[in-house]
Amino acid sequence: MPQLSINVDHVATVRQARGVKEPDPVTAAAIAELAGADGIVVHLREDRRHIQDRDVKILKQTVKTKLNLEMAATSEMQQIALEIRPQMVTLVPERRQELTTEGGLDVGLHKETLKPFIETLRAEGIAVSLFINPDLEQVKASHWVGADFVEIHTGIFSDAETLEKREMEFERILDAVKLASKLGLGVNAGHGLDYRNISWFRGIKEIEEFSIGHSVVARAVLVGFERAVREMVYLVRSL
Repeated sequence: MPQLSINVDHVATVRQARGVKEPDPVTAAAIAELAGADGIVVHLREDRRHIQDRDVKILKQTVKTKLNLEMAATSEMQQIALEIRPQMVTLVPERRQELTTEGGLDVGLHKETLKPFIETLRAEGIAVSLFINPDLEQVKASHWVGADFVEIHTGIFSDAETLEKREMEFERILDAVKLASKLGLGVNAGHGLDYRNISWFRGIKEIEEFSIGHSVVARAVLVGFERAVREMVYLVRSL
C-alpha cells in the first residue's frame, strides 16, 4: 500500500503573503498527521519565499511520522540538514524566478559534486532522495551517486492538455519507476498530482510514496484541511 506525504509549503505561502503568523504550516502538519498522512514535506528555499528556518526546526521536533526536507544541493542547505536531521532530504533544482519547481534535477550533469554531497548526508543517517524527470539516464545517474530514493517528477504528466500527451508521459514515468526499482532505489512520485489524476497510478506497486501539496491546500480552502487530507489519504491507499 503506497504512502502519502503532505507538502505544507503553500500553507506558508498564504502566511507570507501578509507577513503575519498564520496560517501556521506547523499546525497544518499536525492536522495532516491526525488525518492519516504518513509524512510531512517542506521545501526550504534559498529566498525563503514560504517555509522559514523556524518552521523546519519546529517541525523536526513535532512531526510524529517523518519529515522530508526538500532543498537545493548547496553548502548552506547541507549545514541546515545536518543540524536539523530530518528523516529524509530530497534534493531539487532551484531557480529564484520560478513559481514552483519546474523540472527534475540534472543528476548526470552534476554527479561528481552530488556524490560526496549525498555521502555526507547519508553518513549522518539522513536518507537522500533525488527529484528527477522520468528519464532513464537520470535514474541510472541517481543510482551511481548513491541516492537511497528517487522522486519521479509527475508535473508534465499532470499538466498535459491532451490524453495523448498524458498517456505518453505516463509511459515515461512507468519506465523510470520500473528501472529505479530494478536498480534497488526506493521510488516516490510527486508534483501536480491531484484528486483526479492520482487514479492513473493504481496498481503500480513500485511507487512507495506520493508527495502531494498544492491540490490538498487548494481543496482545504473550500472544505477544511483535515477533510482535504483524509480524502487524499483514502485515494492513495485505494491505489
